[in-house]
Parts: sequence; structure tokens; C-alpha cells
Amino acid sequence: MTQKLGILYGVSVGTGDPELITVKGLNLLQNTSIIAFPAGINAQIGVAEKIIDPWLTKKQKKLPLNFPYVLDETQLEKAWQVAAEIIWPYLAQGEDVVFACEGDVSFYSTFTYLAETLKKQHPEVEIIRIPGVCSPMAASAALGIPLTIRQQRLVVLPALYTIEELEKVLDWAEVIVLMKVSSVYPTVWEILHKRDLLKNAWIVEKATTNDEKIYRDLENHPHLKLSYFSILIIQL
Repeated sequence: MTQKLGILYGVSVGTGDPELITVKGLNLLQNTSIIAFPAGINAQIGVAEKIIDPWLTKKQKKLPLNFPYVLDETQLEKAWQVAAEIIWPYLAQGEDVVFACEGDVSFYSTFTYLAETLKKQHPEVEIIRIPGVCSPMAASAALGIPLTIRQQRLVVLPALYTIEELEKVLDWAEVIVLMKVSSVYPTVWEILHKRDLLKNAWIVEKATTNDEKIYRDLENHPHLKLSYFSILIIQL
């Protein structure tokens, strides 16, 4: 008799506040024996692990998986393959595995690459995604503003890779979200200053965490030193 495979669940755990996990996600976290998540940097606890820690028990097995913060595709693909190889033996034995993912599993998520790699190696495996709160929604809530209203056109740009697109997008979009803006913030600030849009822009750093910071008047902040988890919202 063929061994039934376990299911890989990608569970969205939100942006920092442990109470932002959905009921479905929480049920899976608390009732699955194997819990995987991205490992932290330099032996520090990772963001996803910190979010789920209040909900886990000592009986559950934790699988920290290493995903390097680099742009080199070769290094990244190797990391995804190693992660898939770590998870596969549990699935092959019929054990379900939950991968806890910061934000939402379908929104610029590490889980996507892990799931695709595992699916290539083992097409028979079942993968289920549990949606959750992603950072643009968390940031707009922190600011106390709606992200969009009526027929407004929304654009989300991963700023690090698409900064050259910002000028074009400002010509037609009405709401723009720049993800991971820290490394290109000086350039963004100059573009917004040139267009007199600094008063229409806000930054939320580490939304919904205890370290959350909000910057509302960017005219006074041309040289911010922002963390990796910083979002800039522009409303025209």
C-alpha cells in the first residue's frame, strides 16, 4: 500500500502582531506537528518565528530554513532546493508541514519559491495556501487611512527592483505602494520633492510590531535610515 503524502500548508501569519493570524491559520499552526519558517539572520529569531511563537507548544518540531537575503539567483535556487529537501522527508512519511510566512503567502513571498521548487521535485505533493494580512493593508491601517476608495487605481512596486518605473506610474496611478523602499529612499525622496508630492506620502516601518514607526511629513525627512521592512504609500 502506497504511503499517503502529507500536505504542505503555506500559512500567512501577518506583519508582526500575533493576533493578526486568521482563525484557519491559527488552527493549522496549533494542530500540526511540524512547523517550518524562515530562519533569522545572525542567529537572531526571525520575524515569522517571533509572530507564531506565542501559539506554539514544546511538543511541536520547529524547522528553521535558511533563505539568504541576496540577489544572486544561483544562491537563492540552492537555498530553495535545500529547504525543499529538508521538508520532503516529513511529507513523504505522511506528516503535514506548516510553513509560517510573514505577511501573505502569495504576496512577494519566500513560500512561493519553496512551493515551486518542491512541486518540481515532487509533482504529486499537495500544497495549500492560507491567505492573511499583507503589509500594504497593515500600513494603511496603521496610518488610519483607506488604501483605496471608489475607482482609484492602485500600483504596488517592489522599489528595489523597479525604481525607474516610479516616474511613469506617477503619471497615471492614484495610489502607489513602494515595498522595501529603504535602499532607494533618497532617490524616491528626490522624485517626490520634484513633483511636490512629499505631503502626499507616508512611510510605515515595521507595521503592527512593537517597533512600528510612522513618518507623515516627508518634507522634513530627506535622509531617513529605514529598516528593510519599510513601506511608502503615495496618494495623489
